[in-house]
Amino acid sequence: MHNRDDIVSAAKALFEAQAKPEFIPGESYIPPSGKVMDGDDCAHLVDAALDMWLTAGRFANQFEDRLAKVFGRKLSKLTVSGSSANLLAFSTLTSWKLGKQRIEPGSEVITVAAGFPTTVSPIIQNGCIPVFVDVDIETHNVNVDLIEAAITDKTRAIMIAHSLGNPFDVLRIAEICKQHDLYLIEDCCDAFGATVTLPDGTEKGVGTFGDLATLSFYPAHHITMGEGGAILMDSMRLARICESFRDWGRDCYCAPGKDNTCNKRFGWQLGDLPEGYDHKYTYSHIGYNMKVSDMQAAVGLSQLNKIDRFIDARRRNFDGLTQRMKAAGLDEYYHLPVATPGTNPSWFGYLMTIRDGVPLSRRDVTATLEDRKVGTRLLFAGNLTRQPAFAEANYRVSGSLEVTDKIMNDAFWVGVWPGLSDAHLDYMVQTLADVTREQLG
Repeated sequence: MHNRDDIVSAAKALFEAQAKPEFIPGESYIPPSGKVMDGDDCAHLVDAALDMWLTAGRFANQFEDRLAKVFGRKLSKLTVSGSSANLLAFSTLTSWKLGKQRIEPGSEVITVAAGFPTTVSPIIQNGCIPVFVDVDIETHNVNVDLIEAAITDKTRAIMIAHSLGNPFDVLRIAEICKQHDLYLIEDCCDAFGATVTLPDGTEKGVGTFGDLATLSFYPAHHITMGEGGAILMDSMRLARICESFRDWGRDCYCAPGKDNTCNKRFGWQLGDLPEGYDHKYTYSHIGYNMKVSDMQAAVGLSQLNKIDRFIDARRRNFDGLTQRMKAAGLDEYYHLPVATPGTNPSWFGYLMTIRDGVPLSRRDVTATLEDRKVGTRLLFAGNLTRQPAFAEANYRVSGSLEVTDKIMNDAFWVGVWPGLSDAHLDYMVQTLADVTREQLG
């Protein structure tokens, strides 16, 4: 008969005994993203499985507490994905419980079209109007100089992602939000660990400037729990509202398996319900069910122990690619990515954009790279306003989206994730150099 520790240790040993595939240049596919797992992750997963709690429990509670501490925020709420985190974050600000501070349907929210759709979808799903401004060609982030012109008396928030782990100029944007009394939601799904240098020279992490900030734990991201995401905040009021939207819309905030946390379970009178109606079955919002399982949270907790070395590896691989790209003369043909001034990115990918006047086809370059086993991706949706999903959406464009279109047509990225070695980087750059010169003739 084996005890629990024996089972967990055996699972860890079994995982670690699995052989890692050898990298063979030109034969082994190099994915643009991936997860890095070890025996501790497997041990945490099995330990949680042996509890048979299944829904969110002790591991989820530990993860939420530790994640908030890592970011220096007071609270965090786990959910099923980064996209769900964005939906919950924005929905939180529409709650009737915020009174005159709520974001009403028809309000405008400033954002960008060069990115992932679920940064913007929650704006539309809550009956509000995204207002798109253009981006910068090298940082791929919002052009902050264009924001003031986009603000109207209907503007209530700015909701933007730190593009591919490169922080947008959050100090300037936070100041704009303060001046105009706007909410700020930071989408940090691709930017866990990126920092911004403050005027006093100290560094502060992204995800700490907004009223709310979001994270993703999909396998492509900085840490993973398979599927998962989180919302960060300092306000208990916002946390309670966010939790309500996540947990069916209920007003009760008892943890799973707990009752009467408020000490007046049968002492409430809300809405048109009879006085004393069970608070566990009182609903204040049109909500969702977006809770994680404890097994997911257990894996995330283990991954969180490795976040610093994961970030270091991403930065090292990014720098290694830049050095190799410049040595190969590829910066003559492509805009190479650069950090936003005053920031230290936590890179998600290495985005390159074909320079104007260079007779290269992004489609041909990426197709050939894929044929030669180098994985590529585009900057997600390219220009959201040109996607079929937005054909009938209610949105506004402030100015032009000229750079966004340029990125849509001519940009692509390759990986910097921690599973890549120098041998991978050597092959990736040499292959891109070969493909580029072949197509230039």
